Amino acid sequence: MKSVRIGAGLGFYGDSWQPVRASIERGSVQYIASDHLSELTLAILQKDRQKDPSAGYARDGPPMLAELWPLAVKHGVKFILNAGGLNPQGAREAIARTFREKGWKATIATVSGDSALERLDELRAAGEPLAHMDTGAALDTVRSRMLFANAYLGAKPIVRALEQGADIVLTGRVADAALSLAPLVHELGWKWDDWDKLALGLTVGHLLECSGQGSGGNFGSAAEWAGIPDYAHLGYPIAEVGADASALFTKAPGTGGRVSFDTLRQQLLYEVHNPHAYVSPDVVLDMGAIKIDDQGGDRVKLTGARGAPRPDKLKIVGGYHDGWMGTGMIGFSWPQAYAKCKKAAETIRILVAERGWPVEDTNVEYIGYNSLLGANADPTYRDQLNECFLRMTIRTRERKVADAYGRLFPWLGLSGPPYVGSMKGVQGAKELLGIWPTLVARELMESKVEIAVEKI
Repeated sequence: MKSVRIGAGLGFYGDSWQPVRASIERGSVQYIASDHLSELTLAILQKDRQKDPSAGYARDGPPMLAELWPLAVKHGVKFILNAGGLNPQGAREAIARTFREKGWKATIATVSGDSALERLDELRAAGEPLAHMDTGAALDTVRSRMLFANAYLGAKPIVRALEQGADIVLTGRVADAALSLAPLVHELGWKWDDWDKLALGLTVGHLLECSGQGSGGNFGSAAEWAGIPDYAHLGYPIAEVGADASALFTKAPGTGGRVSFDTLRQQLLYEVHNPHAYVSPDVVLDMGAIKIDDQGGDRVKLTGARGAPRPDKLKIVGGYHDGWMGTGMIGFSWPQAYAKCKKAAETIRILVAERGWPVEDTNVEYIGYNSLLGANADPTYRDQLNECFLRMTIRTRERKVADAYGRLFPWLGLSGPPYVGSMKGVQGAKELLGIWPTLVARELMESKVEIAVEKI
């Protein structure tokens, strides 16, 4: 019975690809599905593109392939990665340039057509309001400030690329799980209306998309995290999917981490609003009947995924200019470290008010007390802190105000509360990007998808 083995690649822009080496060398994988993008990543890439029009793609894609490609060729492994970001063509050129310099051969397919920025007016003329999907706000409120807008494409164009013999499929914004669903459809001959099989593929992709988080990384089960073995050599999860609509999850032999009922269950529910209707461009997954059978030895079998027809709309994630952020930071030591930080925050607020600066929002964090826990921080500990750092940020429409804000902090070193521990250097203004989620008729986007195949 034919089966397909897919290994997790990166889980975010900047993730490590060293565990991928073990999956290729010892994991018997046929594909690596590497997820480089998030909404935050698109904002980062947009800022890169504003500085350099040839940028806008995830810069870790080319060096990852430069290091792993000889090993992938040896073991017959193909890569599917969304490192194209906002500029798939730029990413393809960077990869092709590296391959040509090294004399390597490969067939690279580039999937484009997810960008909607240049088509916003056209889409609205076709009857798509593109209103904010959470608030209902009209696009006109941010239209002049929009910087990017990309639809989440599904697995179909990736399958078409694989059908054309691609060794590397490079995409822009596709749904994370589509990176893994596509090779399953391609290799196992699944139909686009076989909803339960597509739902299984979506589940597989969801469990692989966060790299080490599916194999014991970032594991938050009480004190169990401390029992995860060998974080330094944690292996990324691998899924083997067969024609019987089941998936076996494991990892490469000799790697750290753990694949178990608990680690997979945590990842299964990660970023899921409704477990009975997890929407993707290809299928709507109902997790209610999923069974997770822990067989021991880092082997877990998953069955029971149920699917419903794909939605008529695709989601677009847009980004727009939303002002500037000013930042200041200062730290104090025991005794009364928290009280000193609080007094410093009060002082900064007074100085801002006296200057009449147009500040729209102010955020105050006490690092060491509540910067991670927020409202859940236990106040009984705050007066016992050995040290505490105050970090304040503001949002303003005026860049000059954001630039000036950080310069209010240094003088507190000698003219504020005692025992300053440290100050971060004055930081300049940072552009803020607001997120605009919306929906669009899928045929209006999918009709513009293009696949460019290049033999190197």
